[in-house]
Amino acid sequence: MAAARTQPAGLTKWAVTLPPTVFLLAFFLLPALIVVAASFREPGEFGGLAPWPAHSLDAYRFLFGDVIYLEIFARSFLVAALTTTICIVLAYPLAWLIARSPARRRDLLVLLVILPFASNFLVRIYAWIMLLGPANLLYTPFAVIVGMVYVHLPFMILPLYTNLEKHDPALLEAAQDLGASAWTRFWRVTFPLSLPGIFSGSALVFIPVLGMFAVPELLGGTGDVLIGNLIKEQFLDNRDWPLGSALSIMLTALVLALAGITAWAARRGLHGTEAVS
Repeated sequence: MAAARTQPAGLTKWAVTLPPTVFLLAFFLLPALIVVAASFREPGEFGGLAPWPAHSLDAYRFLFGDVIYLEIFARSFLVAALTTTICIVLAYPLAWLIARSPARRRDLLVLLVILPFASNFLVRIYAWIMLLGPANLLYTPFAVIVGMVYVHLPFMILPLYTNLEKHDPALLEAAQDLGASAWTRFWRVTFPLSLPGIFSGSALVFIPVLGMFAVPELLGGTGDVLIGNLIKEQFLDNRDWPLGSALSIMLTALVLALAGITAWAARRGLHGTEAVS
């Protein structure tokens, strides 16, 4: 009887795990391996890749041998860090307001947060072109930051709201009974408990901003090229696929490292909140 029960359970496990595994292998791992292989090839005479088996490390030599690529990576990280910081500052009070609103208004406020997703991304960016144009702010670093914050702000609000909604009000009441001021209650109770939401929102903002090319392309100037623009340029304009692939691999490696650091920090924050509670 035990063997009979084990066999259907094993089949169910495979039926559940096999489709997503095949999907990830076919549409994530395989394309990544193709990009890795392309980064070690030579560019073709008219672009693309040279016929097999031509291979070379020239793309990586060129990448690490020119300081301009380091500057573009540094600029991309600076823009991503600044965008994430601004999103945290703007999203936190709004997420707190939504979490503390009555249930009948909470759903409406969440709907307003996600409402921009109902319109096309490019339409919203072109709206900012019309808004920033009369103020002579178009094609500036300020315009790029404004566009980045506008696009990614909901991705910071929603994780923070989900976290803040779960906080037990009794903890704040207990802190108040012990004589803690409103500011002290926030820093000693609310903020530590919201760290997992901050880490999750930061990952959802910082990582996509690193690879974003549409916003700098439309709102920025010639000095606002980010790593996403550079990768797009190598593939579509210069048709230097090996260099574009090498840049993509470097960006992916950095993103994976940041994701690992964020996950580690989120776990540390979660353990800290458990200690507080």
